[in-house]
Amino acid sequence: MRIALLSSFYPYRGGISQFNASLFNELGRKHEVKAFNFKRQYPEFLFPGKTQYVTEDDEATPIESTALLDTANPFTYPVACKAVRDWKPDLLLISYWMSWFAPSLGYIARHLNKRCKVVSILHNVIPHEPKFFDSPLTRYFLKGCSGHVTLCEEVASDLMRLDPKADRIVLFHPIYTHFGKNLPREEAEQKLGLLPGKKNLLFFGLIRKYKGLDILLNAFSSLDDSYQLIVAGEPYGSFQPYQELIDKSPAKDRIRLFTRYIKDSEVKNFFSAADLVVLPYRSATQSGISAISFHFEVPMVVTDVGGLRETIGDSGTGLVANTPDAESIAEEIRRYFSDPNLQVLCSNAIRAEKERLSWKSFANKLLDFTTRL
Repeated sequence: MRIALLSSFYPYRGGISQFNASLFNELGRKHEVKAFNFKRQYPEFLFPGKTQYVTEDDEATPIESTALLDTANPFTYPVACKAVRDWKPDLLLISYWMSWFAPSLGYIARHLNKRCKVVSILHNVIPHEPKFFDSPLTRYFLKGCSGHVTLCEEVASDLMRLDPKADRIVLFHPIYTHFGKNLPREEAEQKLGLLPGKKNLLFFGLIRKYKGLDILLNAFSSLDDSYQLIVAGEPYGSFQPYQELIDKSPAKDRIRLFTRYIKDSEVKNFFSAADLVVLPYRSATQSGISAISFHFEVPMVVTDVGGLRETIGDSGTGLVANTPDAESIAEEIRRYFSDPNLQVLCSNAIRAEKERLSWKSFANKLLDFTTRL
């Protein structure tokens, strides 16, 4: 089968590019696959981070791609569409995560040959920080697709609200395996300059308001001095409100900050040092951070939002705080460390999930779904 993938690829950085690279490599084992990329993903003034692109030391997975689509320039839409059409794919897969991309991706989805099936992989249907124009733009994109894959039931529900008749399937986020193997804990702690002998909590990933780092900082203030908090990720927006909370915290000497983009080769340092990953999110769909946690076999404490209970709590790979507030999160953290049997159960459940959530299984189920459309 000839399969085209249209979305964000190297040299763009971030979780979507990592997801697409892993899927591209898995599909390429048995099929002829081609990546179509953005010539410009966002105008710089719309991007809240330092850079959209990998740097020389990121060590991201390079994927050869054809970059023609400029999301801000409609004149590139037919040019990119023609390139995809001329390659004559049997299937076009489009990763979609926010309405900014709806006009460009929707145009291409609607203007391919009828023999080519178009299937979206929906990381989000409605963004975490929604705007009034999200729903109409996303409907435009959705109507151009033959079917849809969501990565959790929460996104599937959002899809059904916008398009109740959509052909769809839920396939949970596969586990990332490209970050390497665990390091010895002592080595990882030394690399990061951590205090030894502590219970290490890890907040990892982009720092955005909906991810609730402020909630975790308040929760951490109530934990005793046997705990240490590691914050690793690039702030999208000002870090000053978080820094003010840290400065006022009685636990500030046990908070270690790595507020920058974490390159792929460094990821293992943080997860090898961690006892517990904490996702104190105010809102969520699924989380790519859980896919990394599963790979390194680190249990999680998450909040009961979006698909987090479904992917973490229901699988037994972590604990779920009923509400996204400091008291609930601190309570679940204490509960995890006070019960050795619970720690063993979570670790065993993660190993079972690692077998189930492989990229091979994801790709096979995705292609089985496309044949029924």
